[in-house]
Amino acid sequence: MAENTWKRSSLPREPGELGKPLVDPAEWYPKDILANDNWIYRLSKIEIAEIEAAVAAVESQGLDIKDVSRDNFPLPTLAPRLQEMQDELMEGRGIVLIKGIPIERMNRLQYAAAFWGVSVYIGRALSQNRQGHLLGHVKDIGGDYAKTRGYKTRSHMAFHCDQADVLGLGCIHNAKKGGEHLVCSAVTLYNEMLRRRPDLAKELGWKFYRQLSTEKHPGQKDPWIRQGIFNFHEGYFAVRGVSSALRKGQSLPGVPKFTSAQEEALQMFRDIAPELAIEVPIDHGDISYVMNHVTLHSRTDFEDWPEPERRRHLLRLWMNTGDRRPLPPEIHKFTQGIFDETTEFVTPLDAE
Repeated sequence: MAENTWKRSSLPREPGELGKPLVDPAEWYPKDILANDNWIYRLSKIEIAEIEAAVAAVESQGLDIKDVSRDNFPLPTLAPRLQEMQDELMEGRGIVLIKGIPIERMNRLQYAAAFWGVSVYIGRALSQNRQGHLLGHVKDIGGDYAKTRGYKTRSHMAFHCDQADVLGLGCIHNAKKGGEHLVCSAVTLYNEMLRRRPDLAKELGWKFYRQLSTEKHPGQKDPWIRQGIFNFHEGYFAVRGVSSALRKGQSLPGVPKFTSAQEEALQMFRDIAPELAIEVPIDHGDISYVMNHVTLHSRTDFEDWPEPERRRHLLRLWMNTGDRRPLPPEIHKFTQGIFDETTEFVTPLDAE
């Protein structure tokens, strides 16, 4: 078993302000973060045994995955380390990879219970769609990316962030070819834009109109929301992705057209993000966590295995950490899950 070299970041943070360089522990360049494994946590034999015992208890009690909590999924040795990982996600690098869950000894229910049970120590699961899915599935079900959300397809997905504090991915199986999980530091991206073109970095502080999909958010009536790409609130930085929702927002009545400077700034964002990204070495059984306010993630397109049981499949969680980090109101509102008064929350064990 490989040595666990994970440790908290010791880099400083200073209050941030649009137009000034960010000093933040979530600033990292690929060559630096890949120079060591400090951001990768390798489970010990004792910690693995704790997870397996907790999973066995979930099975013996016949618990639904959504009813698994810290109280009925005890991890006495691992829990304090998971608290450190949540701290690192919210106040440090913004990325953690956990290796060592023995998925080869687990069926689907057991691995889902392990993924969920470990993750309840990181945050509270949110509904990811209007079907009330607390446990999501990143799996190609023949979707057309022009008509549906990207996680249902095999298409390339541009750098973006999800509507939650933390994104969790649990790898059941990788693709035959492609499907790499890419992550870049949005703090580094902001600082790079500021260094190269400070005028364009400032352009992305404007609150852009972003078209909402048909997914429902509590109390939302407008077909759009307004959010900056680079946001600052109480000295904390928060990024939003440059996604197709911005382009779709341009077609809505009353929405002003992008200026030439905004177009150039958005394109620069798209161009620089891949330069700064790392490929996260997520393998079968691994769990990846990224903090959406300081990182962006992407996926390359992929070719799948012909056998159904070998198809690329990742479990997904959107998690809230209890307002641990100050957020602008227009971002906070849209990091609380997708639901309305009729939503029934569920944890399906496969894509629907």
